[in-house]
Amino acid sequence: MTIVYAPAGKSGKWDGVLDWLQMLSGASLILFMWCHMLLVSSVVISPDLMNAIAWFFEATFMAQVGGPLIFVVFLMHFVLAARKIPFRMDGQKAIWQHARMMHHGDTWLWVIQAVSAMCILVMGSIHMWVVLTDLPITAAKSAARIQGGFWAVFYLFLLPLAELHVGIGFYRIAVKWGFVKDKDRPRFKRGENIVTLMFIGIGLITLIRFLFLATN
Repeated sequence: MTIVYAPAGKSGKWDGVLDWLQMLSGASLILFMWCHMLLVSSVVISPDLMNAIAWFFEATFMAQVGGPLIFVVFLMHFVLAARKIPFRMDGQKAIWQHARMMHHGDTWLWVIQAVSAMCILVMGSIHMWVVLTDLPITAAKSAARIQGGFWAVFYLFLLPLAELHVGIGFYRIAVKWGFVKDKDRPRFKRGENIVTLMFIGIGLITLIRFLFLATN
């Protein structure tokens, strides 16, 4: 395998800038995803509470402006991250061989994150398009969509993919940028696994609530 080194100077500087933008866009999307999950799950407490929150975001134009902005950040983050994802068959084969040979947990986490990113790019785009082109958001409208059948299965796949991707991303940002020291990695990883499972659980409970919510 040929190893290509980035030329020193300007290219290296821009690589660093792009890495920073990737980290900042990823961190922003992680924060958004966690807040989004908590806000949507408010339907478990009360559909009226979810409607009130949705009304606030739309009355302040945060949904109309923030939604497309999040979509732009979402696409920008994918483009930045795609710089390091091999799309050619020989590159993908090399990554799999190295991951299997090294038996390194963090390498497999990167592989899982790269694969999940491809699915999330398509499914996440569909989700945002459907929601943002059908404003206002209401608990009854969301419930009717999920009770249709297709969307329930769609979100059963998207939910764990998104939360797993977010959880791994949070861990890798913390490790790569030195927020977590080597000796603290195992404990931090266990904590992040708990957080990921917690958000998946919240998402599943929310889906069940929508499935049994009256839409009339």
